[in-house]
Amino acid sequence: MGFVLHTLPFLAILISWINAEQVVLLDTTAEEVMLDWTRYPYGPLSSTPGWVEESFTNFQKGINWRSYVVCDVAYNNANNWLWTPFIDRGDANRIYIEIKFTIRDCSLFPGNALSCKETFSLLYYEFDAATREPPPWDAERYKLIGRIAAGEGRFNSNSEVNINTEVKSIPVTKRGVYIAFRDQGACISLLAIKVYYITCPEVTINFARFPATPTGKEITIIEQAQGTCVDNAEVVGGAPIYLCKGDGKWTLPTGGCKCKSGFQPDLEKQTCNLCQPGTYKSEVGDGPCLACPKHSQGQDYGLSECRCNQGYYRAPTDPKNMSCTQPPSAPLNLTVNFVDQSTVFLTWQPPENQGGRNDTVYRLRCDACSGGLVQYNPSTETFNETRIQISGLNAVTTYRFQVFAENGVSHLSLRPNAEYANIVVTTEASVVSSISNIKVTSVKSTEITLEWDAPITDGDLESDQVETYEVRWFPRNEEYSNSTSFLITTLKATITGLQQRTEYGFQVRAKTPRGWGAWSPVIFHTTGQVLNPAFVGPQEGFRLQLVAGAIVVIVVVLVAVIVLTVVFVRSRSNDECNKKQPSDCDTLEYRNGEVTTPLFTGISGSSRTYIDPHTYEDPNQAVREFAREIDAKCITIEAIIGGGEFGDVCKGKLKMNGAEIDVAIKTLKAGSLDKSRNDFLTEASIMGQFEHPNVIFLQGVVTKSNPVMIITEYMENGSLDTFLRANDGKFKVIQLVGMLRGIASGMQYLSEMNYVHRDLAARNVLVNSELVCKIADFGLSREIESATEGAYTTRGGKIPVRWTAPEAIAFRKFTSASDVWSMGIVCWEVMSYGERPYWNWSNQDVIKSIEKGYRLPAPMDCPEAIYQLMLDCWQKERTHRPSFQSIVKTLDKLIRVPDTLRKIAQNRSANPLSADAPDLTQFTSVEEWLNSIKMTRYLENFHAGGINSMDAVVNLTVKELTELGITLVGHQKKIMNSVQNIRAQIRVNGNEGFLV
Repeated sequence: MGFVLHTLPFLAILISWINAEQVVLLDTTAEEVMLDWTRYPYGPLSSTPGWVEESFTNFQKGINWRSYVVCDVAYNNANNWLWTPFIDRGDANRIYIEIKFTIRDCSLFPGNALSCKETFSLLYYEFDAATREPPPWDAERYKLIGRIAAGEGRFNSNSEVNINTEVKSIPVTKRGVYIAFRDQGACISLLAIKVYYITCPEVTINFARFPATPTGKEITIIEQAQGTCVDNAEVVGGAPIYLCKGDGKWTLPTGGCKCKSGFQPDLEKQTCNLCQPGTYKSEVGDGPCLACPKHSQGQDYGLSECRCNQGYYRAPTDPKNMSCTQPPSAPLNLTVNFVDQSTVFLTWQPPENQGGRNDTVYRLRCDACSGGLVQYNPSTETFNETRIQISGLNAVTTYRFQVFAENGVSHLSLRPNAEYANIVVTTEASVVSSISNIKVTSVKSTEITLEWDAPITDGDLESDQVETYEVRWFPRNEEYSNSTSFLITTLKATITGLQQRTEYGFQVRAKTPRGWGAWSPVIFHTTGQVLNPAFVGPQEGFRLQLVAGAIVVIVVVLVAVIVLTVVFVRSRSNDECNKKQPSDCDTLEYRNGEVTTPLFTGISGSSRTYIDPHTYEDPNQAVREFAREIDAKCITIEAIIGGGEFGDVCKGKLKMNGAEIDVAIKTLKAGSLDKSRNDFLTEASIMGQFEHPNVIFLQGVVTKSNPVMIITEYMENGSLDTFLRANDGKFKVIQLVGMLRGIASGMQYLSEMNYVHRDLAARNVLVNSELVCKIADFGLSREIESATEGAYTTRGGKIPVRWTAPEAIAFRKFTSASDVWSMGIVCWEVMSYGERPYWNWSNQDVIKSIEKGYRLPAPMDCPEAIYQLMLDCWQKERTHRPSFQSIVKTLDKLIRVPDTLRKIAQNRSANPLSADAPDLTQFTSVEEWLNSIKMTRYLENFHAGGINSMDAVVNLTVKELTELGITLVGHQKKIMNSVQNIRAQIRVNGNEGFLV
């Protein structure tokens, strides 16, 4: 991820100047000899002069082109043909024909023009081989590209010559093509003809080289190119992929390469260069070569790590950028802090030189410590504390202790032993009797009082007199080493600061001039167990009363605050509800026997709230408030790209503030009723309230002149469902999830604005050239006439059943939760590359199946996490569905951790046992079955692979399809879906798809 962020600014600059390249197949302006193209009619016996080859010159502009002219306006039924030579298409998927021509105005031929026209036809014929004679010119063989007219104007004798330029394009699949020009009575000069195709140029990006890639057969088709790493780089983060758009520009690079260790990247030149002497690079990545760390050197080129100087070392776990280090020196000031008959306590200070590291540890060696009675604390072989206690020693015994200092490179050192400090200690004599008769005389919540008898001695010798007592205590089940102690000279001790209701162990020992005696046996007692008030002191009793009283006061105050808050909120809520329209409240009211449903929910907390344009008496007022009026003079319509409910949808240009941008233009049909005009403007009033990167942006409206227009941003790739079907199988899962994240983000914004879309579907999501998805189509009164659109008629309008939640179908209950159901269907559409939900089922079958609990199966190769998200969106109880905010968070987590998308959901049968499902078990031959799914093109593949019976078909796998030569993802999916349905119909009787 770090690599992507580091190189993004560079990529943005690089991509901006990579333009499309033309590969020229034919260019008459480059010819210096006669073209000698095939003409008909031609020769002395022809009925008309026909096409004539000549030169077109303009010495001022340096033009001397071979051209063809025809001007048979004085003949009836002129029919003149001109063919190019056979043009080999090479690698082209789509070729472009650029024509420079002039046409004379028919007004120049008054009276003599029997068949004067001002257009000519452009045709083509695909063929797999060049022939001496062009193919027959009858219309059945040739495909019409278009009729060409003078866009820049015609010319007459009183004006300058107007040269027109026209560019047409066609998809090609065979080896080559003939281009034909057909004149039927015009006066034309074909000045220059150029035939070419467009490629995304060869480019190096993300340290991967991508070859020149021809664009797809259609403008909207994206071609995927796989790159190869530059020298001294390797693939990181997935194979390098670059998408070539239909306009010849690259977009959306994914994956890539990074420079190997020992090589640093040159972002500008996109090369990996050797590290210079004295520098190194230890990992594959986009980082630079670094200077050798301290106490190391590198004398060669291309080092992945620098060698340590003599006497310095690097541990195997040390990062390569860490300085080389040394073993530590010996510990300082080794001291005996305590010694008695069986115990020695040693302390010391850290070494003066720790070798440049912070992982120094210590190790103890004792020459005379043998047997299993000796114990150490700390008990590990090595430790990092500067103290140690040795117990279980013999009395009056001399011991030699060595404390070694070591670190992470000590084992690499040439010295056999680490540096150490040593000390000699002799333990004391053990002659003191132990304490007896220890008893607990007082217990409180945090303190206990102990008493004991003095040890028994043999006489009144001074060496037997007790100097002091040591009392120690510790919680039960803990080590003696975790005990706490203090010294006292009396036969009574009070231990304070204990934990309430905790069991402690207590011991006492005595010290005489001859040393310490043994510890007394442990006695255990629990604090705070005595319930008799006589055992609670007056100060403690007062504290208990004070705490109890404070708790009661706090509880009473909290209850009062909660009650007052609830009363205030309820009264405020009722006041606000009384002020609103009935549809704004939480409950639904019945008017005239019908349930009224608001167009938006009453969610609170958003900084902006959607305002329903229907609340305005005059729709024009709503438009003026929410949309910008644009002067029609600023708009240029270039082409009609579709048709809508209200009129045409066009592509055009909008000139604003000196800039010109591409826009989409919706027009209102001339003569539309007032209702249609109001509905048309309502959509603009809705759209004008939204501003979000994943919601279509309204540029403005034209209402002061005809036709009335809505101007929005232009989305190059059109609707999401059509775009996915055209690019089936071409995207990585992470890219599809990114599209879903954009859609969910847009819907989160709309839901937070309290807007309910009602018709969220892939057809109502638009895609721009950068694959950004945006919510569109905000018309709330659409009239869906076609049954294929899946609209189910209820009172008050039609509902798109396949995308609509069951409560919205049954009760017209539209909420953000019903939009979440639709979001689940959109997820299914995206992961299945635009497949139709519920396939060819009728609307009634869809409704009945959903009510029974049926849900769509996981699309092919769909990650389990995405399918689980779909099922969450399809919960029958709308309150159980996730919010759009939750959906966005879920998708963000999946994008941040792509490994969670690796597990593929089980591809369940698409309800093959429903009543209207075809009986797939009736097929007796492979050919008959393939014909039923229109895949007979692969019959020979099946026979060659030994798949000759339906029994063999049932056991097919995707891997076997690939081995049979069936590699198109869409065809694999279609075949495997049919195979799975056959299996289900054979294996199961009565199961209906996937129930939740």
